[in-house]
Amino acid sequence: MDTLAAIFAEPRRLNTTLERWAPAPGQPPDWNSTVGYRWQGTGHHQPLKAMERPQRLALADLLGIELQKETLDRNTRQFPRGVPANNVLLWGARGTGKSSLIKALLTEYAREGLRVVEVNRQHLVELPEIQDILRERPEKYILYCDDLAFEADDAGYKALKAILEGSLSAMPENLLIYATSNRRHLLPEYAEDNQQARWIEGELHMSEAVEEKISLSERFGVWLSFRAFNQDQYLAIVRHWLEKLDGIDDWETARREALAYALPRGSRSGRVAWQFAKDWTGRLGIKDIEYSRGNV
Repeated sequence: MDTLAAIFAEPRRLNTTLERWAPAPGQPPDWNSTVGYRWQGTGHHQPLKAMERPQRLALADLLGIELQKETLDRNTRQFPRGVPANNVLLWGARGTGKSSLIKALLTEYAREGLRVVEVNRQHLVELPEIQDILRERPEKYILYCDDLAFEADDAGYKALKAILEGSLSAMPENLLIYATSNRRHLLPEYAEDNQQARWIEGELHMSEAVEEKISLSERFGVWLSFRAFNQDQYLAIVRHWLEKLDGIDDWETARREALAYALPRGSRSGRVAWQFAKDWTGRLGIKDIEYSRGNV
């Protein structure tokens, strides 16, 4: 009898062990708790995670990119209102507001049902799974891929290329892809690529390498380029943030300090302007605190 009981007990123990090893079924997020999400991967017990505190920015705080802001705002405004809109590639100089612009548009249109899902490059191969989860949702979702760059044999590159008008399966109408990159074509470009171009009967035929690199970026319906700011633009952004942070005491001194702050960084960008504004306002604030305590 004991032998028979042991025989029946063994499969139960095996099932218990397998249940511990097997990943738990993916749990859906709380759809009503937030407007921003992060894709953690299919192996995670909650592949789509709600962000507790998505960063909120205002469009009015983004200066020096008026044309880009107007174009992206128009495309994004169309999306939650049920009219056609395009996937977007934002490319160019670092720190010029590409990512901030997407965050500001989420703030602007969240009340109209706009949502943003942040997807890292290594998870782009799971885009079909993301589509399956969001396809039947009533909200409009932007899949946000930040700082995107690939090598030619990258699996994520091929997955994104297929999703963007390359697959037999249509992309859900409630999804768009917004990607930011420092590279115009998302792939490294080499001088020898152009050297392989040929003139054939009076027509310029690009090399296969160049055609391949262009083929992904051209699947985005909107391209927006971001150039480095000049000194006047940089200082205008600095002044804007100092006014917001109540940090303008002596503008001429702050102006000189802002230029000196940017010099070792080799960049007069919106990001550097914001960092300086925090640094300068903090320095003024700590002086006031120490003075009030009699430490100065």
